[in-house]
Amino acid sequence: MDQKIIDLFDKYTHGGMNRRDFLEKLTLMAGSAAAVTAILPVLENNYAQAEVVPENDPTIKAQTAEIAPGISGYLVRPAAEGSSPAVLVIHENRGLNPHIKDVTRRMAKEGFIAFGGDYLTAMGGTPADADKAREMIGTLTPEDALSFSQKAAAALAAIAGSNGKVGAIGFCWGGGAVNALAASGDQNLKAGVAYYGRQAAAADVPKISAPLMLHYASLDERINAGIAEFESALKANGKAYELHMYEGANHAFNNDTNAARYSKEASDLAWSRTVEFLKTHLG
Repeated sequence: MDQKIIDLFDKYTHGGMNRRDFLEKLTLMAGSAAAVTAILPVLENNYAQAEVVPENDPTIKAQTAEIAPGISGYLVRPAAEGSSPAVLVIHENRGLNPHIKDVTRRMAKEGFIAFGGDYLTAMGGTPADADKAREMIGTLTPEDALSFSQKAAAALAAIAGSNGKVGAIGFCWGGGAVNALAASGDQNLKAGVAYYGRQAAAADVPKISAPLMLHYASLDERINAGIAEFESALKANGKAYELHMYEGANHAFNNDTNAARYSKEASDLAWSRTVEFLKTHLG
């Protein structure tokens, strides 16, 4: 697909225009309304594909849960007995959707107690309408999002079956939330993984104590614009981090429900690196 169309969709999904303007510009690029009809299913997420790990997989136990007052989401545990490290999974700007629930199950299958937090809990939870969810995410203040992350991390550190060590993994908006949690100096966070997320302010980098793994897509000009300043601050302050750039990949390359932007090669490599990183730091 033409990269300009993918870039247009990225601008739309991140609040750069409303749906009417997006469709008008897409029609001009595609050449006709018929072409738009064919393109939209490739651009938009298809949650029918969001089940790499089924909810009834016998190696995990999944449930909707409130792990602390006001901190609700999707809690998935390994079925095997014993203690496990915990991982907070932070969704994209479309909320706790079927794809992120599947990612949470994947994380539990790797041996972690995984909690997909619903950052829209205070507003009634993530709606089925993805555009509505995006609008609701847009009303969250950075302070509200950080408070949710911190409370979730504290609850996971103490949750039954946890070994007390907590990591966080986030995608897009959630990647930025992971960086913000790390830059808040939160002591419950022992490792953070941010997929194509907005970077923390350089002035806040000295507060980071958790090692970070940062995944970026080479075609993601919007997010990549902040890499140099962030990495410079990480180096200057002696912070532990790994930065991986995936050549030829687009923003949201991990989302396998989105045919236009998903990259299996980049996604598989990033996931293997992520799991190894979290197991190394969370034990």
